[in-house]
Amino acid sequence: MRALLADAARTLVPPKDDRHGPLPPLLLVLTLATGLVDAVSFLALGHVFVANMTGNVVFLAFALAGAEGLSATASVVSMAAFLAGALAGGRFGTRFAAHRGRLLALGTAVQTVLVAAALGTAIVAHDRVTTPVQYVLIVLLGLAMGLQNAVARRLGVPDLTTTVLTLTLTGLAADSAPAGGAAPRPGRRILSVLAIFLGAFVGAWLLSKAELALTLGLMLAALTVTGLVARRLASSGAAWTRPPG
Repeated sequence: MRALLADAARTLVPPKDDRHGPLPPLLLVLTLATGLVDAVSFLALGHVFVANMTGNVVFLAFALAGAEGLSATASVVSMAAFLAGALAGGRFGTRFAAHRGRLLALGTAVQTVLVAAALGTAIVAHDRVTTPVQYVLIVLLGLAMGLQNAVARRLGVPDLTTTVLTLTLTGLAADSAPAGGAAPRPGRRILSVLAIFLGAFVGAWLLSKAELALTLGLMLAALTVTGLVARRLASSGAAWTRPPG
């Protein structure tokens, strides 16, 4: 337990010589935002995901097989938007590969604009999700999450992909002491799971109160804080800004 708490503390407040510097806590904030957007997309946009593409592929298969309550069109639109966002994130990653701080700052800035547009759409629609509003939100949020995934992938911080927890949970169990492993970074892995859980819980609770705009507003706030911190750090020449490996 002491080792777990120590690892969690290092994730939240990394030592100055840590090779990932301030990236882990910033990525945890983005992971929290993922929980919020998953709640929005699944509960308010017609049982579709904009961040979890594994779920979307499965939902698409279910919809094509005739399952009720699912839309093949929504799943396809979400995946297309996600891929477009990931393509943009990949281009950013190539251009700013030499400085991870600048990459995160730019990626988060663009993502913030997309989520702000989604929030504006929800406000104009008075939180009523008609079919046009549904697809506008799916596209905007899908673009944002594809971009986030691509940027997080290029940043290369272990166990902090910000969206996919399957490998994180697998590593938590498979690398644990009972499994005969060295149990690397258990605190970081647990914090990642808790962050997305908390975001999803808060998002679901707010949506149960018909607060779509407020849920998107919280996501926007999380992205804004991350972006401002990343921008402040973008001028750093510390070792953590260099590509991992």
